[in-house]
Amino acid sequence: MAQLDWIILIGTLLFIVSYGAYKTKGSKNVTDYIKGGSEAKWWTIGLSVMATQASAITFLSTPGQAFHSGMGFVQFYFGLPIAMIIICLVFIPIYHRLKVFTAYEFLEARFDLKTRSLAAILFLIQRGLAAGITIFAPAIILSAVLGWDLTMLNIIIGVLVIIYTVSGGTKAVSVTQKQQMAVIFAGMFVAFYLIVSYLPADISFSKALKIAGASGKMEVLDFSFNLDNRYTFWSGIIGGSFLALSYFGTDQSQVQRYLSGKSIREMQMGLVFNGLLKVPMQFFILLVGVMVFVFYQFNTSPLNFNPTATEIVKNSEYSKEYEQLEIKHKDLELLKSEVNLKYGNDLDNAELVKEIQHLNLLEKENRESAKTLIKQADVDAETNDKDYVFIHFILHNLPRGLIGLLLAVILSAAMSSTASELNALASTTAMDLYKRNVTGEKTDAHFVKISKWFTLGWGIIAILVACVANLFDNLIQLVNIIGSIFYGNVLGIFLLAFFIKYVKGNAVFIAALITQAIVIVGWWQDWMPYLWLNLFGCALVMGIAVLIQSVSKKG
Repeated sequence: MAQLDWIILIGTLLFIVSYGAYKTKGSKNVTDYIKGGSEAKWWTIGLSVMATQASAITFLSTPGQAFHSGMGFVQFYFGLPIAMIIICLVFIPIYHRLKVFTAYEFLEARFDLKTRSLAAILFLIQRGLAAGITIFAPAIILSAVLGWDLTMLNIIIGVLVIIYTVSGGTKAVSVTQKQQMAVIFAGMFVAFYLIVSYLPADISFSKALKIAGASGKMEVLDFSFNLDNRYTFWSGIIGGSFLALSYFGTDQSQVQRYLSGKSIREMQMGLVFNGLLKVPMQFFILLVGVMVFVFYQFNTSPLNFNPTATEIVKNSEYSKEYEQLEIKHKDLELLKSEVNLKYGNDLDNAELVKEIQHLNLLEKENRESAKTLIKQADVDAETNDKDYVFIHFILHNLPRGLIGLLLAVILSAAMSSTASELNALASTTAMDLYKRNVTGEKTDAHFVKISKWFTLGWGIIAILVACVANLFDNLIQLVNIIGSIFYGNVLGIFLLAFFIKYVKGNAVFIAALITQAIVIVGWWQDWMPYLWLNLFGCALVMGIAVLIQSVSKKG
């Protein structure tokens, strides 16, 4: 990286941390620290909700997902607007009327303390793991690509977040997230503009879309009921709705964002804003990945985008074989470039489409052969390179200054999500576990202080999780898989609380324990695509709770 990139990167991150700490220093009571004084406007809530969900994983993994699989992943978000409407009509009025600090307070009022504590603990487990992954995601990729020390990167990202989150609580998170979203949007729009401008002179944006379509990258909708396909219209609408309901309605990292609202109307408008903007935003980020794919139809790309994996195989006994695959890869790239250029000037030629698809198949087979060699060289090597595609493009093709800006985008997103998670983890620990079990009268100042200590503690835990984490199939999928294992169960508990009044605490508590065990087994045994676990867990806990309550009544 050039000196200008370092200046922009470091300057952007230090400004965000300093601004957040300065604007929110000195929270004197729990309402200020945990609910931000309940004075946030709808646009602050909307951006904060979006920034919490849009972690670094979004900006690293999503373009790579589109590069390999196309636009179909956007179906994952189709249920989100539906969930926003339900939360605005059902969840927010109840939370506001009860003046809760956390979502789980409501469960004690409706059921009992043990059910509240169980839901809080389930949240702490899954969100504690996710917080570590949101630190680890950018760290491992930047480490591999830039040669930075992985552990040091984990610590730097974690410490930067801890500084302003401990200092200012919820308000600090919301204030900094507005700055972070500004950096994120600016960086992604600049990247998109440059990618399109880098295409050959006679390949316009509309032609680029056609070229992507010829390679199957523009297939947005899949109406099949095939359970082997993770991303379909139905899994997005049904499974995605339940995941979004769980995440935005019961996950304290999101609930805390809109509980800081000035009124019910501000909270509802903030969530509607998120519901309207989130799907287009994800569509745009996927489109960036598709344009990166088109860019590499006319420019050289590595056989495997993970530089660490490439280095491993090139320093092994399989280096000669790998070099042969690289030569074949370059030959295929030249052929693809020629055919795609022809197709760009003759978009109605079906024979050229068949030739493009045939070359894509040969390239895919060649890349798979490369992955096999990498595994033979080192069984522990990470062959999946989806998460490295976009960062490779940034570092090798963007001009000086913009590399620093895009790295600032990635790290800002990591800090933004992690700050929300630490803030929510600390609030839940302080209010749902500590406050309900501590003896004697305690002052507001005491709970602010203990919340800060819990924030620091969870920050350290997140850094430790990041330091021992491993790269998964795709980082954005890993976070959603972790959520899907727990979210359905927790959502079912809340739906029982809202709508099935005769079910009591003991039945719900036992049902939740049984359901969580079954869902974990189901995920482990791969009974269904992970998105459907949200519906499965929700329906299961509700069914078991109703059954237990009915049997106990008869008894």
